[in-house]
Amino acid sequence: MITFNFGQDHLTASKAIQLARKEIKGVFSEETVQKIEKSAAAVAKIAQGEKAVYGINTGFGPLCTSKISSKDTTTLQENLLKSHAVGVGEPVDLEIAKLMMVLKIHALAQGFSGIRLETIQRIHWMLENDLTPLVPIQGSVGASGDLAPLSHLFLPLIGLGKIWHQGKFVSSSEVLKEHSLKPLTLGPKEGLALINGTQFMAAHGMKIVERLHNILTHASISGAMMIEGLMGSVKPFSEELHQLRPFVGNQHVAQTILNLLHESEIVNSHINCARVQDPYSLRCMPQVHGASWNAWLHIKDTLEIEINSVTDNPVVFDENNTISGGHFHGQPIAMTLDYACLAASEIGNISDRRIYLSIEGDTPGVPKLLLKETGLNSGLMIPQYTTAALASENKGLCFPASADSIPTSLGQEDHVSMGSIGGRKALRVIENVEKILGIEIFYAAQAMDYHQPMKSGKIMTAIYEKVRELIPPVVSDRVMNDDMETAISLIRSGELVNLAHEVAKNEGTQFETEWSSIFQY
Repeated sequence: MITFNFGQDHLTASKAIQLARKEIKGVFSEETVQKIEKSAAAVAKIAQGEKAVYGINTGFGPLCTSKISSKDTTTLQENLLKSHAVGVGEPVDLEIAKLMMVLKIHALAQGFSGIRLETIQRIHWMLENDLTPLVPIQGSVGASGDLAPLSHLFLPLIGLGKIWHQGKFVSSSEVLKEHSLKPLTLGPKEGLALINGTQFMAAHGMKIVERLHNILTHASISGAMMIEGLMGSVKPFSEELHQLRPFVGNQHVAQTILNLLHESEIVNSHINCARVQDPYSLRCMPQVHGASWNAWLHIKDTLEIEINSVTDNPVVFDENNTISGGHFHGQPIAMTLDYACLAASEIGNISDRRIYLSIEGDTPGVPKLLLKETGLNSGLMIPQYTTAALASENKGLCFPASADSIPTSLGQEDHVSMGSIGGRKALRVIENVEKILGIEIFYAAQAMDYHQPMKSGKIMTAIYEKVRELIPPVVSDRVMNDDMETAISLIRSGELVNLAHEVAKNEGTQFETEWSSIFQY
């Protein structure tokens, strides 16, 4: 199995997700172990000294001027976890919690937090054994780190909180007992090192990078299907046009759609038609989808810096040099997470417009409401209501969480990022867009039915046939909810993207573009 050196190797979103899924194995090199032990030794010396250092021998937040004796160090750190575990709401998705552990291990293992090796190893043991703590989804304001969620994440280290074990959440003390382990006694600064950081926000960011990439790729597929179904022009996707405005996302989308429509009989059948221009939702896909790809690239790059950073406070360089700074503040990624909301939402907006366009009945051979016999039958009138509702819901979710700030900690923490809210909202928007794109594929296949016996190119034909294998054509009114859910599942599973790659490889055609390597994560 491929290994990853925590605290040493460069972490990416893909590697973080693979570590959480145990597809690669995290290890600690001798060099990393030495850095961790050196930093822990420095903190131990500070704790025995007279000089006040925040969080090591002082209280927290507005209590930073309260000196704590060396004999109370353990109580101080354990009280910190207890008092800050104030999250509410449903448990966060288990994979998000696992990602939080991955990101925290990597940050602590860099050797600037003063945490002991045994504490990091206990977190790693929990991760490796699928012992995932219960983390309530609400309660972080995204500054001073994700204090509440991280406190819940690490309560099991001291025998408190709950852990997902054998299909349910159980007391962590029971799980430790079952494995013949005792709760840890936290050393100086360890509680603070555990909960000071941006790992809740960043873990959401990892899932955003993965799932936003997925919907952007599928948007090219559903968009290309709509071009086929509505007999749109391929001229707006020409290489020479996009060389004049060379945004990398725009070029990638334009070339992907040309690859999907290569040698299409449907496209070639109307290449000399009298229609001069298509509506924007067809014609401007490179500009709209491309802008979201460009946003994705910024999101990915920003989060990659974050997950390889030290977001603890204070940062321990050595026993004589500790700095209380603000690396825990989530603003650098909070604004990025809000950007992700907008980037995803716009994909849903334009997809909904293409869906609406498909039922207007303006395409030769394609009937209004995508059904020949309407009146008695409503055809595909109503599923567009669902996409309109989803697109509108997304607009409400796009208000930037980072535009808000509420002072906390008696004014000591007087500006906060609200990045945790932005991350959660972005995933909700992406989930809605997955639904919209699934419904677009459902509609596009119905439109393509009316162009038979003409066929698309190799890739698009395979995609169309896969959709039709799972969803039969609508010939009269029926309950379509199951059809829509099937189409949504196709988007979420990535099956159509995998099929496109497979067909391209087998047929010697192209799905990837020269910009594809830029959009890897």
